[in-house]
Amino acid sequence: MTHPGIELCGSTVFKAVTDGQAHADAICALNDRFPADAVTAIMDLTVEAEAFGAEIRFSENEIPNIVGRLVTDADEVAALEVPSLDRGRVREYLKANSIVASRIKDKNIYGGCIGPFSLAGRLFDLSELMMAMYIEPETVTMLLDKCAAFITSYLLAMKETGISGVILAEPAAGLVSNDDCYQYSSVYIKKIVDAVQDDRFSIVLHNCGNTGHCTDAMIRSGASALHFGNRADMVEALNTCPADMPVMGNIDPVGVMKQATPEQVYSTVSELLEKTSGYCNFILSSGCDVPPRTPFENIQAFYQALADYNEKD
Repeated sequence: MTHPGIELCGSTVFKAVTDGQAHADAICALNDRFPADAVTAIMDLTVEAEAFGAEIRFSENEIPNIVGRLVTDADEVAALEVPSLDRGRVREYLKANSIVASRIKDKNIYGGCIGPFSLAGRLFDLSELMMAMYIEPETVTMLLDKCAAFITSYLLAMKETGISGVILAEPAAGLVSNDDCYQYSSVYIKKIVDAVQDDRFSIVLHNCGNTGHCTDAMIRSGASALHFGNRADMVEALNTCPADMPVMGNIDPVGVMKQATPEQVYSTVSELLEKTSGYCNFILSSGCDVPPRTPFENIQAFYQALADYNEKD
């Protein structure tokens, strides 16, 4: 949840996604206003693709979008260079993480980064990538190797800023089978995990495309925690995941957090807490990034439901 913090600062999405100081100010403003147990950076899934050279379309108060395809065949993938961290807006995001780490000392701080399969889909076009998995898998694996190499270097730089970990967003991997999710996503995430994750930096794997069919693949990624979108059944997810693995989710960020009434938010959160009351590894969260122009009354209702539930227990 970062976009409401942008509004608290009277800033714009464009300013926050292009200026690390504005991004950090939004995170800190939100932290001052609401009692989250951790703070997170904006889930901007264009930063890494832009570093590779993808064209980005910006608007004042909407998240950035990628325009067109960067690579279209094996030759172009082979010629694609793994970019340095000086490309695009990467340094501004690292700057935001560093500023927040210097300001907030009493909570975990999580950066944001796209996962390798989702990044490959943004560079190659997701529909084309999914077809290529079956007709030219060597091209796909070559691209995934380059995506994973860049993500690894990016996360190592994030780790140096002093933050606690990263939310690794891999929504596109939820669109394929469990076996394909493992082969084309989790295998590469495991390489990233082995290079980056330790007792002071954790990877939280987010897959809001998963309806429950690829939870097994997510577990096998080696990520320290899993974050589920609102399409998943949280009780089913909790029954599938190891009891000592933090499992997070999954209030609908649009249909509930943005579009419902405060009373409906309160009721929905309370119902989820009751359903998951038997699981000590469950962590309440939205199912994905809370969007711009989410009513603050709804955010307050989310936290009030949690406070009332905890008070009752």
